[in-house]
Amino acid sequence: MTAMCDVAFLLLSFFILTTSFKPDEALKVTTPKSVQTKPAEMKDVVLVTMDKEGKVYFSIGDDNREEKQKTIDIIDQQKQLGLTAQEKNSFLKTGSFVGVPFSQLKQYLGFNAEQQKTVKQPGIPVTDTLNNEMTVWMQAANSAFQGKKMQLLVKGDANAKYPSFKGVIDAFKKNDLLKFQMITDQENVPLGSELYKKNANRGATQTPAE
Repeated sequence: MTAMCDVAFLLLSFFILTTSFKPDEALKVTTPKSVQTKPAEMKDVVLVTMDKEGKVYFSIGDDNREEKQKTIDIIDQQKQLGLTAQEKNSFLKTGSFVGVPFSQLKQYLGFNAEQQKTVKQPGIPVTDTLNNEMTVWMQAANSAFQGKKMQLLVKGDANAKYPSFKGVIDAFKKNDLLKFQMITDQENVPLGSELYKKNANRGATQTPAE
């Protein structure tokens, strides 16, 4: 019994010390409910996020450091921002995202990580058809991912405003990006619904006979 207690405490200590807790999301978004069962691809990801206030943010998956570098280089060149190497590295860091217009981008990237957390970003302008800056971001990302299948994801708050969503879709269309996936909060198919009956019939059809 003593030996078993020692082993139990050792295992408990091991799990406590090695457990990594899920970090707080930098952008808190309450996604709408969905019964979609297909998980979104999380490789070669370009993510557009909309919060409940309609603010729009842009980010690229942390595994795509090379594409991140190409994207910020293209943006810097096209908009003539004069970004320094340090400011570009700020865009490359893990978990980075941008939610400011180009006129504020250099200043934002010049902040350190702690300062960026406290900055209230106004969002990327998308509602003005003559100045939809998401169009430029998507053009840069599309060029950076040339030769790869870019996974375009949209994560919108359930209360996100329609004009922002329309602006994002317009930016996709202008870059011939006609396929994207919505990130939603999965829930079970309602009992008795048409989709529930369809899935039940499909399961019965696929069940092998005994």
